[in-house]
Amino acid sequence: MARKANGVSRRNVLKLTGGSLAMAGTAGLASAAPTDTVEVNVGVKSGRGRSAALSAASDVVRDFDSIDVVTIRVAKKAISGLQSNPNVRYVEENGTMHALAETEPWGVDRIDADVAHANGETGAGADIAILDTGIDSDHPDLQANLGAGKAFVSCKGGPSKCRYDWDDDNDHGTHCAGIADAVDNSQGVIGVSTEATLHAVKVLDSRGSGTFSDIAAGIEYVADQGWDVGSMSLGASSGSQALRDACQYAVNNGVFLVGAAGNSGPCSDCVGYPAAYPEVMAVSSTNSSDDLSSFSSQGPEVEIAAPGTDIYSTVPGGYDTFSGTSMATPHVAGAGGQLMANGSSNTGARDTIKQTAEDIGLSSNESGSGLLDVAAALGLDSSDN
Repeated sequence: MARKANGVSRRNVLKLTGGSLAMAGTAGLASAAPTDTVEVNVGVKSGRGRSAALSAASDVVRDFDSIDVVTIRVAKKAISGLQSNPNVRYVEENGTMHALAETEPWGVDRIDADVAHANGETGAGADIAILDTGIDSDHPDLQANLGAGKAFVSCKGGPSKCRYDWDDDNDHGTHCAGIADAVDNSQGVIGVSTEATLHAVKVLDSRGSGTFSDIAAGIEYVADQGWDVGSMSLGASSGSQALRDACQYAVNNGVFLVGAAGNSGPCSDCVGYPAAYPEVMAVSSTNSSDDLSSFSSQGPEVEIAAPGTDIYSTVPGGYDTFSGTSMATPHVAGAGGQLMANGSSNTGARDTIKQTAEDIGLSSNESGSGLLDVAAALGLDSSDN
């Protein structure tokens, strides 16, 4: 139950930031005085150009072997002579490139999961199962948190895509996993929990589809493993008794089940299954203005709202922005992991999340008890709202 944001592509690994120099003691080219030393790359046409650059240098930083470039430190006043030399192609400031820093998605901030992190609440010790299209087993923002995997629908693709049969051949499951529990590792994104154990339960195929039986088997499996949270960003307009039986079994065995309300909005009574079952906490979606997302299903079964519009998270090979109640659901799953890591039962976590939700002015049909507030659920100050 996700929608990909239009015009958003996987981000570049690096970005260029001009104006800064790599070495201390050198000045920026634009602001440097004529006698200041600057660091530049000089592209040359011939050996004569290379010799001219080396002769002008006060220090040679790099003399490339295979390309016609030298990096030197030189007085700024010498640059004009190099630029006018017919054997020199260009002179440019030697700026720096940086790996993109870790991004805190707006949803993590809005539900005060960052407050939880600052207070040492990481979800460590909890087990969160993502019942979906699988999880990328090689993603740097997820790999450290990955536990067991189980495929009820096998991954389709070559060995580079499907290292395990529960690997993600669609994107959806990996995106949900990152929202719930991406590692805090100074790169990529950060999850609602950051140190819970993630389990890939692949019940949806490469097209994002799975049978009632496959999904029910996945829910049963989660219960039999004794895991804490089952996150289900999936659904249909009609239910299945087998699926309901599996949900009842899981809850009776201590699993906190969270489900996407659906993307059938605007509507007044259209929550899909399994979210509509009383055993499952149904999650609607909000945007960054605290409005109900235009696509979010509504109905009396909705118990909580969470961010779901334009959510940036992990996908196989990178990152992307999706929208949907699918994105809202793992916010709640990550919060459930935080609470159950601290000893809450499945029913206790569910009740606490509802009791501490923030009133954002939406009706109960739209947001249930209100907007998820992770810090408040953990008994922490969330007054920065």
